[in-house]
Amino acid sequence: MDLVIRGARVVDGTGGPSYTADVGVHGGRIAEIGRIRSGGRHTVDAHGLALAPGFVDMHAHSDLALLRDPDHRAKAAQGVTLEVLGQDGLSYAPVDDRTLAEVRAAITGWNGAGEDIEFDWRDVGGYLDRLDRTGIAVNAAYLVPQGTVRAYALGWDDRPASPAELDRMRALVAEGLAQGAVGMSSGLTYTPGMYASGAELTELCRVVAGYGGYYCPHHRSYGRGALGAYAEMVELSREAGCALHLAHATMNFAENEGRAGALLALLDGALAAGADITLDSYPYTPGCTTLVALLPSWANEGGPEAVLARLRDDAEAERIRYALEVTGADGCHGVPVDWATIEISGTADPAHGAYVGTRLRDWDTARRLLVEDRLGPTILQHVGHEENVRAIMRHRVHTGGSDGILRGAKPHPRAYGTFPHYLGRYVRELGVLSLEECVAHLSGRPAARLRLPDRGLVRTGHRADLVLFDPETVAAGSSYENPRALPAGIPHVLIDGRFVMRDGRRTDVLAGRSVRRTPYRGR
Repeated sequence: MDLVIRGARVVDGTGGPSYTADVGVHGGRIAEIGRIRSGGRHTVDAHGLALAPGFVDMHAHSDLALLRDPDHRAKAAQGVTLEVLGQDGLSYAPVDDRTLAEVRAAITGWNGAGEDIEFDWRDVGGYLDRLDRTGIAVNAAYLVPQGTVRAYALGWDDRPASPAELDRMRALVAEGLAQGAVGMSSGLTYTPGMYASGAELTELCRVVAGYGGYYCPHHRSYGRGALGAYAEMVELSREAGCALHLAHATMNFAENEGRAGALLALLDGALAAGADITLDSYPYTPGCTTLVALLPSWANEGGPEAVLARLRDDAEAERIRYALEVTGADGCHGVPVDWATIEISGTADPAHGAYVGTRLRDWDTARRLLVEDRLGPTILQHVGHEENVRAIMRHRVHTGGSDGILRGAKPHPRAYGTFPHYLGRYVRELGVLSLEECVAHLSGRPAARLRLPDRGLVRTGHRADLVLFDPETVAAGSSYENPRALPAGIPHVLIDGRFVMRDGRRTDVLAGRSVRRTPYRGR
């Protein structure tokens, strides 16, 4: 036996009762559970600690961070052993040279411009190969980003796809799935993904369904039209016969205070009718995105350089202001923007760092910063409701996702704290979830959504992706004031039986690798 973990409180990821046992690991897998009389080459005394499957971050923005930061303590220290990348319809594969340059500019606020990255891939398989070749801290799965696919096939124009362009998009999605992607994402308040009609999305989801993947939309509104936007995705998935996973499922803005029950009733009705639906959420009220994402879709048409040209033009800038402040831009979920809720969390150029941590006063300030920082600012948007957050996390199809943007001088604390915050705040302090139920939300349930037959549970034969934590002390260290502080109470994290965190310290082990789509054999 390579490792024996003695006397752990096993919380196995099923949601069932926990129990005390020894767990033996050999060859990267769980070899034995129970009373283990023989010794191992290494031993961990786990008395007082819970042993759980490694946590799965169902919504991560580490697409470049995994390549530039081998340490990746932001996630490893939380007990995360697998991240799902390619989120919100925008990432770096599949691309050609033109599309890559455009995407890099469009999501600088999420991942940086990438000057420090050698983009030596163009397709999904090449990106996953690059992760494996580089060596990464935690495992990574990938979603084909629908917005990137649309940019590749027809650019950043707001128009219907021609039949030939739709065929090209189908082929790109199919190729990405064949190369190992687990599904497809969309960002339907981000350009150019938001320009796709429901019919176009349905056709692409039919391709996803054929490969046994799932559709992960950031849908068209989390504000004024939230329930209708959720309903559109449920109906679209039904029409396409495609599994659905709702990204960062929240009900935000004043219009939706106390309305989580209406969303959950919609989902319960669909589930009762046989729909295959899951969702993820983060345990915080503010959202996080880029400042440019708030602009109306017509202002974003044509790509980043076209946006900057409009912002520099006084007449066009006034049109944008009116849409933001009076009518409610679709980029701001149909709700007129309240600048007092918008906090700058990061800028692309450190020269603009004085804005970080401040609330925007007015459109003139926002416009000036967008132009000077070339669309790079990221923001916290303080528009959530605690009662909605709690209601959604209780649901039986809920999973955890950080939606963590790691760039910026003052990122959202969810990037460094989501998983210990669930365990410390919402399990131990508030009792919103039991420990066993919460661990299932963070491990077994997401592994089932990803169709990973040997991950997500503490079971003999499963991969030894494991986290040991103290239920009495586990807590997020990150806060809005100190967002990069590491969590407490998580001493050990293993991937394939190798310690990536030991005694609360990051080792030099790079045990992660790409996790590619499991061949579909039907239900």
